[in-house]
Amino acid sequence: MDVRIESLLEGARRAEGTVVIIDVFRAFTTAAVALARGAERIILVAEPEEALDLRRRGVGDLCMGEVGGQRPPGFDLGNSPYELSQADVAGKVLIQSTRAGTVGVCAAEHAEALYAASFVVARATAEALRRTAPPLITLVAMGSGARVRSDEDEQCALYLRNLLGGRQPDRECVRQLVLVGAETAKFSDPERPYFHPRDAEIALQIDSIDLAIAVAREQGLLVARRAPGVG
Repeated sequence: MDVRIESLLEGARRAEGTVVIIDVFRAFTTAAVALARGAERIILVAEPEEALDLRRRGVGDLCMGEVGGQRPPGFDLGNSPYELSQADVAGKVLIQSTRAGTVGVCAAEHAEALYAASFVVARATAEALRRTAPPLITLVAMGSGARVRSDEDEQCALYLRNLLGGRQPDRECVRQLVLVGAETAKFSDPERPYFHPRDAEIALQIDSIDLAIAVAREQGLLVARRAPGVG
């Protein structure tokens, strides 16, 4: 397998082969928690207005996501893995819009197959990829707002590349690298309570959720589900 690493929105637009869009803080940690708690599927959209319109039309049950880290007006849930760990989402169809992860998924127009990933599902994602053994895999670290590279997403891409190569990095060393990164500080900032302290803790529980998030187009929509045969 040829494994490449790209970054940010332009990287998502360039990505080819089987594409893995990475958003650790917080979109695809939140999505993983939701699916682990029994959400049926998650519709991924770029803009909050799209999410609200889909819910209005009865396409989904709940909107979750963020703009500037905060829950958009009219949304049912924020972009918080801790919040989703407390929410009743079993059997529900969620609609997610964020400023990095879901935007990256929507931008990956050249992907032959598509996954969403974060640290919590890294091992399961690598297993799903090794099972299908695509000739080309592009890992895309979406960064902060899809505009600025961030340690957590870049480190997750490197971690995944190592797993795909049959190597197991030291999880605690990886976690410590992310903890000293600039993005982690916002989770202890009292002036930004919408970044719950437990969110970073959950996001850095590396390989803790035994599912991979496969994304496919269904009736014109990008839909995330548990990948078959994993978890």
